[in-house]
Amino acid sequence: ECSPYAAHLYDAEDPYTPVRDLPGLCFGYCSEFHSKCRHVVRYLTDNQLLLDTSGRDMPTFCSLVDLSDQDYCYPRVLKSTDLNRNLGQVVEDPRGCLQVCLTEVANSLRNPVLMLHSGDYTHRMFIAEQLGFVWVYLRDGSRLERPFLDMSGAVLTTPWLGDERGFLGMAFHPKYRRNGRFFIYYSIQFDGKVDKIRISEMKVSDGDMNVADPYSERVILEIEEPAANHNGGQLLFGQDGYLYIFTGDGGKAGDPFGKYGNAQNKSSLLGKVLRIDVDGSDPVGKPYRIPPDNPFSRDPDARPEVFAYGVRNMWRCSVDRGDPVSGYGRGRIFCGDVGQNRYEEVDIIVKGGNYGWRAKEGFECYDIKLCQNASLSNHHVGKSVTGGYVYRGCESPNLNGLYIFGDFMTGRLLALEENKAAGTWKEKSICMGSTTTCSFPGLINHHHKFIISFAEDEAGELYFLATSYPGATSPTGTVFKFMDPS
Repeated sequence: ECSPYAAHLYDAEDPYTPVRDLPGLCFGYCSEFHSKCRHVVRYLTDNQLLLDTSGRDMPTFCSLVDLSDQDYCYPRVLKSTDLNRNLGQVVEDPRGCLQVCLTEVANSLRNPVLMLHSGDYTHRMFIAEQLGFVWVYLRDGSRLERPFLDMSGAVLTTPWLGDERGFLGMAFHPKYRRNGRFFIYYSIQFDGKVDKIRISEMKVSDGDMNVADPYSERVILEIEEPAANHNGGQLLFGQDGYLYIFTGDGGKAGDPFGKYGNAQNKSSLLGKVLRIDVDGSDPVGKPYRIPPDNPFSRDPDARPEVFAYGVRNMWRCSVDRGDPVSGYGRGRIFCGDVGQNRYEEVDIIVKGGNYGWRAKEGFECYDIKLCQNASLSNHHVGKSVTGGYVYRGCESPNLNGLYIFGDFMTGRLLALEENKAAGTWKEKSICMGSTTTCSFPGLINHHHKFIISFAEDEAGELYFLATSYPGATSPTGTVFKFMDPS
């Protein structure tokens, strides 16, 4: 499934030839496998000849799993220069722009703000609309008629172009398959006057895995919003099992709230990355606990939930699942932070980090009085960054290890390539392949301008959500999947 040469490994190119039970193994590796691991063969195949020879006859066993073309046997197929280093020749255009193709996965969505999987091995995708509907898409691409969740009666949003309020975030508990718990982030209006962010826990219904229990909502946290924009909206679970909440600075221009603004004020929950433990209650009655290693848990002038601060409006964050072989990068949290006037940031979240706002916007001072106390690292791209993912899938080898993200206003797709030795990142543009490059049936080379969000499926394949008109009721939202033309 993962290797572009899987068909060769299993002799599956010819549809009339039975697929092998075991992949083709190079002789040297096979003899070592037979010596050390032959006891696992009975868990991999029912083929009696393989079972018999695996127990006693190494030469016969290895001849049975041999391939006629030794270039494709495992693990040689992973090390061949010809097979692995020339995959990108057709993918960069003369300007050095990385070319990709797309395929359309879903359409007619009303401002789809997120897509995610539940990690329960069903390969379902859950797509949320800003209005508060969450839809289930099955592995074959079909959408179930009944929504998984309908929060439209509680969610605050309007049909106005560019209204940032609405159903904004969702995360499945790491043990969702067993406990059915998930968390949502949405805008509400209290008493008809005050806007708030609400983070709640909900559960899937007992009788239907494709429908949430509408009566299960338990409010975890509410935060008052002084303005209608910069609402944040990302929820995710880190590798540590804690829930991370990404809030905006509260809105308006320049974070004008108080001496330092909300983002630099550690006693405010706005303009922050929060980290909480949702697997227990606080002794004083809160529906969550504070992780003992939260950086400001003992600071009397800070909220203990604060994990990092100085953020303006982080829009879409992701956890790097790590290199599938070495594990490098596993657990890193990447975020796109939307700038004020000149700079857009891509940040890696660290404990206790100060990401600068409002002291700095990108590389430059924004508030001279605060500037000398801020430190950050960023990149300037476009007008409204949409955070993405480090690609760790299998189907698009040219994207391997690249952080793929975009810009909402310009429709640009971009990539950051890491130089591990130097600790630096190089920006690359992503372009749509030509009509010839994307000529395979089902591939396209165009997309809607307004890039709202990115998504990753259970296999690590990458998608993005875009629309031609960013209004909460406009049914022009589409989900595109990245496809490597090579």
